[in-house]
Amino acid sequence: MHTDPIDQLAINTIRLLAVDMVEKAQSGHPGMPMGAAPMAYVLWTKIMKHNPDNPEWINRDRFVLSAGHGSALLYSLLHLTGYDLSMDDLQQFRQWGSKTPGHPEYGHTPGVETTTGPLGQGLSNAVGMAIAERYCAERLNRPGMELIDYNTYVICGDGDLMEGITSEAASIAGHLKLDKLICLYDHNRISIEGSTDLAFTESVHQRFEAYGWHVENIDGNDTEAVENALLNAQKASDKPSMIIARTNIGFGSPGKQDSAASHGAPLGAEEADMVRKNFGFPEGSSFHVPEPVTAHLSNVREKGSAAEKSWDELYKTYCDKYPDLADDMDTMLRNKLPQGWEKLLPEFSPEEKLATRKASSRVLHAVVGKLPFLVGGSADLAPSTGTEVKHATDFASGNYGGANFRFGVREHAMGAIINGMALSKMLIPYGATFLVFADYMKPALRLAALMQVPSLFIFTHDSIAVGEDGPTHQPIEQLVMLRSIPGLTVLRPADAQETKAAWQIALAQKKPTALVFSRQTLPVLDPSAYPAAEGTPKGGYVLSEWSTPSTGGHRPVILIATGSEVHLALEAQRILQEEGMPTRVVSMPSRELFEEQPDDYRNEILPPSIRRRIVIEAASSFGWDKYATDEGIILGIDRFGASAPGNRVLEEYGFSAENVAQAAKNLQ
Repeated sequence: MHTDPIDQLAINTIRLLAVDMVEKAQSGHPGMPMGAAPMAYVLWTKIMKHNPDNPEWINRDRFVLSAGHGSALLYSLLHLTGYDLSMDDLQQFRQWGSKTPGHPEYGHTPGVETTTGPLGQGLSNAVGMAIAERYCAERLNRPGMELIDYNTYVICGDGDLMEGITSEAASIAGHLKLDKLICLYDHNRISIEGSTDLAFTESVHQRFEAYGWHVENIDGNDTEAVENALLNAQKASDKPSMIIARTNIGFGSPGKQDSAASHGAPLGAEEADMVRKNFGFPEGSSFHVPEPVTAHLSNVREKGSAAEKSWDELYKTYCDKYPDLADDMDTMLRNKLPQGWEKLLPEFSPEEKLATRKASSRVLHAVVGKLPFLVGGSADLAPSTGTEVKHATDFASGNYGGANFRFGVREHAMGAIINGMALSKMLIPYGATFLVFADYMKPALRLAALMQVPSLFIFTHDSIAVGEDGPTHQPIEQLVMLRSIPGLTVLRPADAQETKAAWQIALAQKKPTALVFSRQTLPVLDPSAYPAAEGTPKGGYVLSEWSTPSTGGHRPVILIATGSEVHLALEAQRILQEEGMPTRVVSMPSRELFEEQPDDYRNEILPPSIRRRIVIEAASSFGWDKYATDEGIILGIDRFGASAPGNRVLEEYGFSAENVAQAAKNLQ
């Protein structure tokens, strides 16, 4: 094993910068960066194609630090290779307002490709990034003009591979033969509680071979072995690669190497000085970067700039030769909705009755293929969720241009893969499953919202109207969970017209969106009588106004409903107005969008003076109190469902027009 002296000096600089960041903050994880520094250094300086002057260059290689607790490693690399991350930024590690938060955050620090920290999410994001590369390459590249041609690299740890999500993601990556996905496994055999032998003794090598990956074992301290393994991985045909690198957590620390003590706490001033001494650095020289290292690493920026310049020249030639494809690429890069694209959307007749999942399917069939950035699929539920587009082919090995994605029964991974696809900045991806299984996707939903990427999550079978499948498949608390996530827009449309409008919102806002659809058929609102197209973008609107003057001293009541229950509200309104009770029906497909409206608008829809209100939603009542007020009631469900035909379950749980009308009378 031979490492060039300048390379070793640079590696030790990375290690000590990480030690110093954690020491100054008195918080963080020094052990992982100290152990993984050699392979990270080789990857970033000798293998990876990237330009520190332009972290957004579309054809750069992607790097995902799935073991996000080791963020000090990534910040050291970014600083030393010339990204916009200063020494002052490193010294503000984990502090308020700094560019160096405790775990890497997308959109916050230049060069960070995705937000990581929840273990397993990063590697699964990387699968999505590799999928996006293959799809865009198949769609746009032409012989001799490979505009989209990059690798996705990951550094993961023992904890990542213990998480179940990585099993799902690795399985589909092997199935799809994503050979431009390369993972370095920082196998230091230490977790928070101690040796991984306490709970993790499987053969990772055999496991990933069984998934269909190319697997190689190396000494993670041997830079030559790391470089050769990465080059071998680049040559591996039809297989993603897993490089299992045996490393030492806390490498160079006399008292804490190979110990859980170096995992998640500062080494301590005395131990840090001993590490400096071991590496030949001046005593007490915190945040020290030797001049030879600075000079040596300047070539990373030079190589990156030259690579991008060469790509720019290729792109100009491509635009001249393939102007239509260049337009497609521009559309994908900007997720640009073409002028008048709404004309692609289907029309729905008030004579129809159809589930909102079916209406959503018709929207997808109208726009997939016409909007080149819109792709997606389902977790083995395409026939039920309506997400299999009949005129599109399947994305698969040998057909990476297919727009239908088969995620298999893998909701955990599907959510994270969708996020990775969205992070390509060339796709708006969607993934579908039943609403009750949104629970499996919660970490990915949360990260999509944190990153504000345009991931679209389709959830069907949205209430106890699922029926015979019973309480295991009847969502109760899931809408509450979705609405509780900051930055996630949740849309539960009442019919096909609101569904069409919901899709227009989701595609236009380019932010994470949850679209929630019914299993059961519903009437289609007449657009000449009900302003769904105009009202849905505002989140809540007056669907049907009181038209009967009050008789018998009745006071006005507002019925607020979402989704399928809007039709119950309309039926109840007819009953009540026949009896002389003025009743307004407010459809509220999105509380998030409604809350974004000006106070004047919200007060117009829900006048503060009218406090007799009934909220109707076949789900948990949690969170509706502010709309119901202390003088209103909530017709919700605060227990689990039951197995029976959907209509019978709804009736037994009080979801009938007669029950809603009686509740309104009880408020008088």
